[in-house]
Amino acid sequence: MLKKYQHNPAHLFVDNSPYFITSAIYQKRNLLCSNEIKDNLLNTIQLCFAEKGWLLNDWVILDNHYHLLGTSKIGEDLGGIFSKIHMLSAKFIRSRLQAEKPIWWNYWDYCPRDERDYFIRLNYLFNNPVKHGYVADLKDYPYSSFHELLKKQGRDSLVQQFRKYPEYKNLHLDEDLE
Repeated sequence: MLKKYQHNPAHLFVDNSPYFITSAIYQKRNLLCSNEIKDNLLNTIQLCFAEKGWLLNDWVILDNHYHLLGTSKIGEDLGGIFSKIHMLSAKFIRSRLQAEKPIWWNYWDYCPRDERDYFIRLNYLFNNPVKHGYVADLKDYPYSSFHELLKKQGRDSLVQQFRKYPEYKNLHLDEDLE
C-alpha cells in the first residue's frame, strides 16, 4: 500500500518485503560525527527493528545520513519504527552535542523490485563512504555492515557482486536532491 503525506515523501507499506531506507539529518549537519553517536544510532536501529520483527540486513552510517537494507515483517510498522529510531537517537544526539531541533529531516523508503534492483542498492550503500570522500577503499570505513558480509561471503564473492551490478555508480536518489 502507498500512503502519501503532505510535505513528506510517499511511503510504501509492504509485508515481508526488502526495503532500502535512507534518512538524513536536518540541513545536512554533521551530527553523526562521533563513534559514540554512530554506535548509539546503530544500536537504536537494531533494537527498533527487532521489536517489530524486521530484519536489518545491511547498513552504513555517515556523518549526516544513513542507508539501510532490511526486510519488513508488517509493512505498516515502518512509520512507527522510524519515528522511534529518530526520537531516541535525537534525544541522545542532543544530550551529547546540544544540537538545535529538529535533528532528523525525514526518511525515504524504496522496495527493490528484483534481485538486480536489490544488489544495485546494496552496492550503492556499501560504496557510500567512498562516494562521499570518507575513504578511498570501502573496507577502511568502520560504520558499515560491509565487514560482516566480507567475512561471511569472502572477497571474491563481493568483487563479483560489484562487477555484476555496476549500475550503483550511476544511481541517483531523490533524497540526494533534498
